[in-house]
Parts: sequence; structure tokens; C-alpha cells
Amino acid sequence: MTTTAYAKVAQVRYRELKTRIALAAFIGVTAWLVTRTVWPGVWFMAMLATQALDWLVFSRFRRNPEWMPSRGYLALSCLTTVIGVTVYAGMTGYLWFYGGETGRIFAMIQGAGGLLHVSLHMHHARPILISAVVPHSLYFLGLPVTQAALTSQWHELLVPIGGILYMSHLLVAVRQSSSTTREMQEARDAALDARGKAEVANAAKSDFLAVVSHEIRTPMNAVISAANLLKGTRLDTRQTEHVDMLIDAGDVLMGLLNDVLDVSKIEAGKMELETADMVVRDRLTALGRLWGPRAEANNIHLAWQIAPEVPHCVRTDPLRFQQILFNLMSNAVKFTRDGDILVKLDWADGVLAVAVTDSGCGIPADRLDHVFNSFEQADAGTTRRYGGTGLGLSISRKLAEVMGGSLTVASVEGKGSTFTLHLPLTVVSTQQADAVQATIDVSVLANRSILAADDHPVNRRILALLLEPYGCRLTLVEDGAEAVERASHEPFDVILMDMQMPVMDGLEASRRIRLGGPNRDTPVIALTANAMDTHRAAWDGIGVHAFLTKPINPMLLAVTLAEACGQARVDRVVEAA
Repeated sequence: MTTTAYAKVAQVRYRELKTRIALAAFIGVTAWLVTRTVWPGVWFMAMLATQALDWLVFSRFRRNPEWMPSRGYLALSCLTTVIGVTVYAGMTGYLWFYGGETGRIFAMIQGAGGLLHVSLHMHHARPILISAVVPHSLYFLGLPVTQAALTSQWHELLVPIGGILYMSHLLVAVRQSSSTTREMQEARDAALDARGKAEVANAAKSDFLAVVSHEIRTPMNAVISAANLLKGTRLDTRQTEHVDMLIDAGDVLMGLLNDVLDVSKIEAGKMELETADMVVRDRLTALGRLWGPRAEANNIHLAWQIAPEVPHCVRTDPLRFQQILFNLMSNAVKFTRDGDILVKLDWADGVLAVAVTDSGCGIPADRLDHVFNSFEQADAGTTRRYGGTGLGLSISRKLAEVMGGSLTVASVEGKGSTFTLHLPLTVVSTQQADAVQATIDVSVLANRSILAADDHPVNRRILALLLEPYGCRLTLVEDGAEAVERASHEPFDVILMDMQMPVMDGLEASRRIRLGGPNRDTPVIALTANAMDTHRAAWDGIGVHAFLTKPINPMLLAVTLAEACGQARVDRVVEAA
């Protein structure tokens, strides 16, 4: 049986229906917290009505996957999509005009997320995709243009320009996704043996992930950096909480993207950990900010219990630790309704124990051995009822084992489950942690001369805004060739180099600068959206001082620059988080 493109879209929309409604509930609650009006509730009811219409119209494709619609039914499907997306994204406009500065930031992120969602889920059928993209685009670009026109603040047109940049990268990613899907299918059909098919598929997957990673990291650099810059301004308590939530969510989003890139390494047993000092309670506070509102939306009481023996600061891989807890929290919230979740931390003999207990549906005894298998869940209906890929717990257990620990589960069907993480960790005393931070004196950046090469004007603007408070003398260029030209005539204290640029890429530019001239020995820091291991290895081959990935971590950038200038000394390797 051949499934039409419209049937594929219908199946995806049906599968993601609960996720869309849950996300809408979160958006509605957030909008109400920002505006304190009844309109978010009215919007949510209208959204439910349009989702019901969407379910009804697209059900015919699900019942008969081979059916090709008539022109009239296709027009109805497109109209239904336009109405549904217009209403769903309508909260973007409301927050933009009535939510203040925080509302505008949230609206732009919601619009960017909506474009990403429909592009990935509807690209199989172009008429449906266009019907979904057009309303999102009108909100995404039209709102800041309207705001600029109404207030005569024409510099705010930089926002829609950044939006166009984001959409162009998204278009590239979707085209690459469609092309890669076709190539993988053709390779699968043409291969004569299983080993040949696997090699072709893995190569295509790696290329696809590399392109998607780059195209998503570049616009997310603008979004997350804007949130960090906003945090540095004068905000009231509520605005600060909203910005912190945006930053925390952005960090988790980038962590998820990194984990997607690492799946193949985990399965091959080649995962490499990055060790750093981590304040345990700060990490839990960040998770609480992120999951507290989601738990509350499901009528879940979320509690934390930390034994007094748990150390203040430990040495581990903070990103992987957070990713494991994120997956466990996601699992608990997903399968619990009107119940309780308890996160309990204990410490004994150098081992941190984190137990996440929920009062959800539980797991049947005969399925406990399968929940940690990739792409498997408790039963065949779990994905249909709750969504998800069945990959989170598998990744979490493998990460725990790579970190020298374990992840186990105990469950009673109908009563709930407890997932327990055990990790052996090294305690870092408060004095040591403070001493490490004290040696990183970013004030030495004052009057330092820095050359930065990046082909995107938004990225150059972000660098200027991030480094301006430190008093650096920043020279910005648009490509590698221009960087080589400037470096041949003027000495710099440090060079920031993007990788993928027109005329001459960052690798070749760095090689030529190393050949001679006043910057032959100047430290070069790679600052790029190309985050694959192959990219890191290429930079290591020319001897860069550090490899930082976008989105930019402002403090990590400042610390790395200070170290490169030869003033800050810490006994660790600076890596991008």
C-alpha cells in the first residue's frame, strides 16, 4: 500500500494532537500570567474548536492512506489549515501588543517554534505546508514591522530582518531534510545487502544532522543571546523570572539538539564527557523553573527533597547530568495526571542518588525490562496516548553508564514509578570553587584588540553587544579573506573565527594567518555553528585555543577571551557547554 503525502501529514498531525493542545495550554497559562485577562482562555477555547475541525477534515486521509483528494477537498484541507494556524498563532499577536517587552520576546519565540513545527511536520505535502507557513510568517514578520510603523522606531526593523534570516535557514534545513529523505529511500531501494544499506543511511543521517544543527544553531544564537542581553537590563521580578525561563528553556533545547547529534556516538560507545564544577542546587533550581509550570498545568504537586549530606558543588558533566534529569522529569510529568512527583537527592560514599518518584500510571511488570530499550515504551498504545519516541530513557541509562553510574526503575502498575540515578562524583569544596572563579578576571579584556570574522550581520551585532561592556576594541569582518587581510597589517590580542563563510572559510583563513605576519602566534578561537566532532577535529588540526559553539554562552565567551589574552589561568580545558 502506497501512502500519499497528505496521509503522512494527517498521521503526523493526529499523532501530535495532544502535544499541540498541551503546548497551547502552556502558552495560554503563560499569556494569562503576563496579561491577567480573560482573553487567553477565550483563545484556548477557539483553538480547541479549530483543532477539532482539523481532526475531522484530515480523518479521511487517515482512514484511506492511498486516497488522492479532489481539488475541492484539497482546498477545504488548506482552508482548515489556514484557520487552525491563524487561531493557534493568534496568541502571538495578543502577547506582542499587550504583554510588554516579555510578551514580545515570548511571541517571537512562539512564532519561530511554530514555523519550525509546521516545516518539519508538513513538508511532505506542499499545499498544506504553504497554508500553514503563510499565517505563521505574517505574524512572525508582520508584528515587528507594524510595531516599528506605529512607534516610528525604525531601528526595530532589525527584528523582522532577523526573522527573515531565521526563515531562510529553516528553508534550507527543510529542503535538506526532504532531499536527504529521498536519498535515503533511493539508497535503501538500490542497496543489495543490509550492510551497504546501513552505511548509506548512516552517511545520509550524519550529513542531515550536520546541516540541521548548523541551520538551527545560527538563528537560535540570536534568540538566546537576545534573552541574555535582556537579562542584563533593568527588569522587575516577574520579567526576570520570565527571562530566566526563556534562557533555561533555550539551554535545554540546545542540550536536546546536542543529544540528537550524540545518539550514534552513544550507541557506538564513543561518548566523551566534559568535566566541570557544578553547583547541585543551582542545577535543580533551573529544572524547577522549567518544569514547575508544566507540572502545575497538569495539576501535579512537584516537590524537592535534598538531604543535608548532599554537597554544594561537585565535579561532573553538567550538561549530561541535566539531560538525564530532564528526561526523567519529562517522563514523570507525561505519565502523571492530578498526582505528585517527588525528586529526592541523597549522598553516601561519594555517590549521588537522585530518585524521581511519580504517582502516575506505572509500568506493567512484564514491560520493565523494555523501557530502557531504544524506541520502546511500556506498551504499543503508549506513543498513541502520550506521545514521545521512546528514546529518552534509553539515552539516559546509557549516559549514566558512560558517567560511571546507573539508572534503574521500580514500578507498580496503577500506582506509579521511581527512577533512581546513581552517579559517583567528586566533591569540590566551596573554597576551591570560589578560587577557580576568582582567577578568571574578565576585566583584563579592557582595551584588548579582538578581530572577529563572521558572515552573518546578526551574529556580528550580537558579538558587539556582548563584548561592549568589557571595553574591548572589536574589529568585525565578513569573511575569511578579509580577516587574513586585516591580520596581515594589524596585530591583535585574539582572533574569533567562524567556520562556514563565503570567499574563504575560517579554517583556511586561520591557516594563512599562521603562516606569518604580526598575528602568527595570536590565539585563534573557533566560534561556529558547526558542532560535529569532524568540525572540532578540523579546528584541532590547526591548533586553535578553544572551540566554542553557537548559541554563544556570554560568560564562557568572556572567560575564554580572557584566558586567550594570557591573563586568566584555570586548571581546566575550556569547552563550549
